[in-house]
Amino acid sequence: MLASGWRRFNTEAGQFPSNKQRFIPGSGTYPQGFTAGGLHCGIKKNGKPDLAVLLSDRPTTASAVFTTNQFCAAPVQFDRHMINQARERDVRVVRAVVTNSGCANAVTGKRGLEDTQSMSEAGDRLVSRADGSLAVSSTLVMSTGVIGQSLPVDKIARGVDEIVLGPDHDMWMRAAIAHMTTDTFPKLLSREFNANGALFRMAGITKGAGMIHPNMATLLGTVCTDACITQPLLDKALAFAVARSFNAISVDGDMSTNDTIAVLANGAASHMAVTSEDSSEYRAFRDSLTEFMAELAGLVVRDGEGATKFITIEVAGAQSFADAKQVASTIATSSLVKTAFYGQDANWGRILCAVGYAGIPLDTAKVNMAIYPGDGSDPLHLVQAGEPQLPVDEVRASEILKQEDVMVRVELGLGEESARMYTCDLSHDYVSINADYRS
Repeated sequence: MLASGWRRFNTEAGQFPSNKQRFIPGSGTYPQGFTAGGLHCGIKKNGKPDLAVLLSDRPTTASAVFTTNQFCAAPVQFDRHMINQARERDVRVVRAVVTNSGCANAVTGKRGLEDTQSMSEAGDRLVSRADGSLAVSSTLVMSTGVIGQSLPVDKIARGVDEIVLGPDHDMWMRAAIAHMTTDTFPKLLSREFNANGALFRMAGITKGAGMIHPNMATLLGTVCTDACITQPLLDKALAFAVARSFNAISVDGDMSTNDTIAVLANGAASHMAVTSEDSSEYRAFRDSLTEFMAELAGLVVRDGEGATKFITIEVAGAQSFADAKQVASTIATSSLVKTAFYGQDANWGRILCAVGYAGIPLDTAKVNMAIYPGDGSDPLHLVQAGEPQLPVDEVRASEILKQEDVMVRVELGLGEESARMYTCDLSHDYVSINADYRS
């Protein structure tokens, strides 16, 4: 029985790779009014957790950003419609998110849409049992895994019926583990923020390791907060935050069919109310959400399939944020740049080459470039005012490139705007993982 079997799943960090355990929290501070849980319902053949539920004790204001892939999966179509309806009617509707891993329910035709509807209805029944009310269209659905296969909906429905939910860290961790596919560690984050004396909390779960590239990546993510915010302002804050977080990461340049990032705000911290875009409360919420989501998205890059390095690309001195991000994205997606980092090769010409073909007009005599080590020690300046700094200190370059965290900073000298992209190196293991994915 699922109700007893779920307890067997280990949520301790020790079951995951030793070099990833520092990213797995041992405790958390979670938003009021939300509960979470995860279990194995029978999708994955290996018996690992494959079903997660997040539940709010009251209707939430919900906003989401979805993949732009035209072969978007059934859950994407369903969730987009639900959120748009709530937006048009200006009502708080969403109470739950039901997520499965192991099967993407993508490119599954009419049956896929029917299966998504069934998953949502299972979540609605859970909501109804939780507070005795009849919930109609209150559950978002997310799926991740192999494309082109149908969901075992009966198993999922039974799992939702029997899942155990709770507000504590262990239950949130169970939900995070149940999101995993090729991920090597669960990606869970929680924080408490202070906006002019008003405290509010955020908790987020995401998954993703491959097929990672804007807009968006093959990832799922849900951020829950007890802040109180209107629908239009949540939409604005999420758009701002996503542009600087989940749409600023790239592992391999492939965009998936299921990508969804949702934010649910239930208002349980009623003292933290955001009602005006011009208010300090809105700016505090937007900036907190951006900081939180950038850290959460960074966990995806750190778990990039076969990755050995976390690389931040910072482009400053651009005329616009869009220009800066375009240059950063071009560098971050260059296979030559990524393989050079894997080989710990200070082949800075590959970086400068990517800057040059990014499609942004440049004054090459103003461009500076340097690489920064993750340990905070001195950077290595490679280009100053368009001139190479020769000879390159190969010993210092080797010291920097041996580190797991490295930042490339490019200054264009054209304006005041800047942007970041987060990426990883490209290794032999990436090919092996993806060659064997379905087996």
